[in-house]
Amino acid sequence: MDAALSLSGVTKRYGDFTAVNDLSFTAERGRILGFLGPNGAGKTSTLRMVLGLMAPTAGKIQVLGEDDARKVRARIGFLPEERGLYKRMTPVEAIAFLGSLKGLSTGEARKRARRLLDEQGLGEAANRQIRALSKGMAQKVQLLSAIVHEPELVILDEPFSGLDPVNQQTLESLIRNLARRGATVVFSTHVMQHAERLCDHVVLMANGRKAFDGSVAEARAKAPRALVIEGAVRAEDVAALPGVTTVTAEPAEAGALRLTAALADGASGQEALKAAFLKGLDIVRFELKEPTLHDAFIVLTGGESSDIQASASGAAQ
Repeated sequence: MDAALSLSGVTKRYGDFTAVNDLSFTAERGRILGFLGPNGAGKTSTLRMVLGLMAPTAGKIQVLGEDDARKVRARIGFLPEERGLYKRMTPVEAIAFLGSLKGLSTGEARKRARRLLDEQGLGEAANRQIRALSKGMAQKVQLLSAIVHEPELVILDEPFSGLDPVNQQTLESLIRNLARRGATVVFSTHVMQHAERLCDHVVLMANGRKAFDGSVAEARAKAPRALVIEGAVRAEDVAALPGVTTVTAEPAEAGALRLTAALADGASGQEALKAAFLKGLDIVRFELKEPTLHDAFIVLTGGESSDIQASASGAAQ
């Protein structure tokens, strides 16, 4: 399968500061790629270079077969992190206007705008001014403006930021539909849960460098399984169970402790549970926890996760 996007040895420096360091990855056509990392990891600088908005200090970028995205910009859709629409326009006008800038006729752009708005449950708001819409509705309008021309490559910079959980789910569905019709979607986020549900492929970034490049399943395999134990137990007793490598503790209910015990590769949770009961440990809850993408990110980056979120719960704030 050929690539919609390819980076090879890409570096971006701002004076003495290196924002992106020797980055290489490929986004295959018709797939969803998550470009993940905390703020300051180099995600936005990378996307700006991909779009031809600024040049790399070193390295090569190919976009839809061209070495300059500006040559194929009519085939690209982009949602920037910095949102912005003409507040006095209606959704139909805004979407149609941006569609016309991508080469659509005025009539076709308006027709597609109305269809997209109806599909996203915004038909009744089609002729209201954007300044009268909620933040989530306005963000949907901006996204529809980025895809009205049916681009082959869709680049979304923190698309879930500021959306409530319902609108986050709607956006996830829209991203899946884009891939189903053959578009390549690249989206940056610092919320692991979105990538876990959506992505065929993830690239994890930390401090301007690539920490991982592969499937979600391959990333998860980099983190250990864990036992979650609650009860009147001591960390040192759990650490002595077979297969346990490290233990972290936090308070639980009624003075009990919640202990998370990482397991060595191939270790059996059932063997640890059997040993716990033979020792007479006072356990009220025992769970075998499979690693998440968030767990993998922490392992792969050595704990560089300052504002990385495991779930979308904080993304709507």
